[in-house]
Formats: sequence, structure tokens, C-alpha cells
Amino acid sequence: MEELDDPVGRSLHGHHAHLARRVGSAATYRAGVARFAAVPPEPTGSDWDDLARLLGSGRMADLFTAEVTPPRGWEPAFEAPGFQMILDRPLTAPVMADPLGPGDVPDMLTLVEQTRPGPFGERTIEMGAFYGVRENGILIAMAGERLKPPGWTEISAVCTAQEARGRGLGTHLIQAAVTRILARGERPFLHVLARNTGAIRLYEHLGFIVRRPVRFHGCLVP
Repeated sequence: MEELDDPVGRSLHGHHAHLARRVGSAATYRAGVARFAAVPPEPTGSDWDDLARLLGSGRMADLFTAEVTPPRGWEPAFEAPGFQMILDRPLTAPVMADPLGPGDVPDMLTLVEQTRPGPFGERTIEMGAFYGVRENGILIAMAGERLKPPGWTEISAVCTAQEARGRGLGTHLIQAAVTRILARGERPFLHVLARNTGAIRLYEHLGFIVRRPVRFHGCLVP
């Protein structure tokens, strides 16, 4: 499971290489896809210099869960504890849901703005499959795929409009995503903020277990 120790780096140098920008050893996603950036697991000063050139002075380096410490001069921008969770048991039956495509992006961005599930841009849909539920033509819930280290796919952007909560839509969409991931011979994983206890309970109910605590963090390029 060591691929999960550096999910951003393993994704950018693997399945998502076509979505990456690079300078030397540093990598990040193209604009609008995701803001995550990566350096080697044991970065040197030149690795941080590569990341600074890649992002530009004053820009934020979102290091996600990487267990690295930026050098002096890189100002902390945010930090929050969380967990990385993996599925401990398979689904008993496949679950289907309606796929979302490029034409749905404006509605997806509207739902994200209302629910704040985490970083999501106009090109995030290029990272993997997304599923949604509409009611009277309005997108009220969605979930999809994000990071893809070898053998794994992260479930992300799980969100439901306030007026549609309590109906099990998030559960259904997560299960639909799990069905697709398992069908490809991969394993699902996800990340969650430690303070989001309701989501943690839901994921545990669906069969996810904590693999490790993580630290979400970012810093400003000097």
C-alpha cells in the first residue's frame, strides 16, 4: 500500500501524467484540474527550488497529505488533520448511477459552491468518472474519482445539496463509484477531515476503515 503514502505524486507521474505540469522533480496539475503539487518523498533544496519555479512566487503549494516539511521561507497557508481511509470489504451487489459529463460542469460547480466538499475546478472532471442525481433538472448530489495512484482510485467530491440531505443519495453515489473502481480491478480509498465526524461514520458504515492519519497542508512559495 506504499502507493497511498504519496497519492498525489504517484498520480501525477502515472495515470494523470497527461494532466501534469513539471519542472525538474516537482509536479502539479494543470490549471482548473486540481491545485495539488508534489515533490519527492525526501525532497532536497533543489526539489523545492523546482516547485518554486513551477508555481511562481506568492502562489500556494497545496501539498495535500505529503509528509514533507517546506524549507524556511515557505509560509504556512493552511493545515488540518484528517484520515486516509480504504475499503475493507467489497459491495455485495453492483450499484448504478447516472454519469456526469463536460456539459454538467456548470451545475457541478454550482453544487460545489453551495456544499464546499473540497477543491474542485472546471477541469476536475478530467481526473475520473463522476456520478450525479438530478431532481427537476437540478443537480442535487454527486460523487466522483480523483487521485489515481497505481492500483487505487480515490473517491472525492461527495456532496449533497442541503435540501436533499437525509435521503441516502451520498451513500448511493459512493457505492456506484466503488462498483466502477472494483470492476476495473482497483481498490477505492478516500480522505476526510478529522472534524467531519458525520462523513467518517458514513464511510465506516460503507466498509471503509482508517489506514492512517494524515495532515492536509499547504504553504506559500517565497
